[in-house]
Amino acid sequence: MKTTASTLTKFTLGILIAGSIAACNQNKTADKPAATTAPTEVKEAIVYVNSDSLLNKYDYFKDMSKRLEDKGKSSQGDLQAKGQAFQREVAEYQKNAATLPADQRQSTEQRLARKQQELQGYQQNANAEFQNAQATENAKLYDKIADFTKGYAKEKGYKLVLTYSKANPTVLYGDPSLDVTADVVKRLNEAYAKDKK
Repeated sequence: MKTTASTLTKFTLGILIAGSIAACNQNKTADKPAATTAPTEVKEAIVYVNSDSLLNKYDYFKDMSKRLEDKGKSSQGDLQAKGQAFQREVAEYQKNAATLPADQRQSTEQRLARKQQELQGYQQNANAEFQNAQATENAKLYDKIADFTKGYAKEKGYKLVLTYSKANPTVLYGDPSLDVTADVVKRLNEAYAKDKK
């Protein structure tokens, strides 16, 4: 889904900007002399989520895709039925055109031309409605993942959560120990299951 990839790209860009700001703020404090304290455990501050795996395993995304697919099939079926009815009318007219008086042929042709324009307008409206529904669903998906990730990062002490996708490889390599996808998917699905009830 191209829109989802675009949304996730914007999400990644936002995270990268936030990470850059956090890194700049860390450098300012690094210039100050450090207080003598006992060594603490170093925890990775940057992790990544494989967005391909996330989307393939996230139940909300699966349900969302099914809803959109059903809506698309319904819309397509409706358009197909209207198109076939129009084609039958045109075929009926063509079959009888030779026997019709000139004024009746002209009025029928005008009526069929109007119907064709209406059908084209209906198709454009249906396509626009589907695209709006898709955009709305993708925005909800983005918000769910972004909100969850924000809380997840805070809970785990991560400063930056990147996203990785083969379709849009902004991260070329990430050590597998930094991949938190499985935990994120598990917890997102748990949260979604609770929301569904």
